[in-house]
Amino acid sequence: MKTVSENESFGGVQGVYSHASEACGCEMTFAVYLPPQAQQGKVPVLWYLSGLTCTHENAMVKAGAQAWASREGIALIFPDTSPRGEGIANDAAYDLGQGAGFYVDATEAPWAPHFNMWQYVVHELPALIFDNFPLDPARQGITGHSMGGHGALTIGMTHPEIYRSLSAISPIANPGASDWGRKQFTAYLGADEAKWQAHDATVLMRERGYPGTVMIDQGAKDQFLDLLRPEALAEAAAARRQPLNFRLIAGADHSYFYVAGVMEEHIRFHASRLRP
Repeated sequence: MKTVSENESFGGVQGVYSHASEACGCEMTFAVYLPPQAQQGKVPVLWYLSGLTCTHENAMVKAGAQAWASREGIALIFPDTSPRGEGIANDAAYDLGQGAGFYVDATEAPWAPHFNMWQYVVHELPALIFDNFPLDPARQGITGHSMGGHGALTIGMTHPEIYRSLSAISPIANPGASDWGRKQFTAYLGADEAKWQAHDATVLMRERGYPGTVMIDQGAKDQFLDLLRPEALAEAAAARRQPLNFRLIAGADHSYFYVAGVMEEHIRFHASRLRP
């Protein structure tokens, strides 16, 4: 692991690091915020998965998360959204290829050799992080925005034994029925829609749910609302009688201005569930 930068932030340290990823077959960059409480011992962890076109940097810089994480004593992990670099498959469209890994393990050419973001986020990166930072692996939560909200929901519902708290901000909630999902799943996983089901939050909510309250915020003026399909996820949760804190926020769009406005509540939600 290489240190790219480290900066003091709200009494803690905001670091950026890189490493050679076996899962992705390339150099990957990620960010870690350690609150001041980490100087006394291991602290809980909140994973933040970012959306289309983002890197580790977008939420790290724009979400205003460090102030609230410092107050609550919770670490933040900001992974990248895909493998990157020369020799890595890409596409001219912003919603496929580099910057658009969709948190799946690709099985189709030309994506399969590198686009293994599920393996990277769930297994490889945590192993590296828990070996190098004072973090408590028994106290992990996961959240994300847009494509990252999709990743957080699917990963969290699949592995509730790892993630004790789960939330999402404007998630791609039903990708199997949306152009933000069908295109990417066909490219990465193939045309057999049965293989998509494990990566559709609405399907997972209907089939298994989550052993705890899930928090979801959605802007009512989101310009991508028809692609996100939050109503499908809400209906699946209601049918299952899943405890769900779902807020449709008047006037809010899809931007990081909105994300920053709800970040305090998401961090407090996770911190309350990750205390010893």
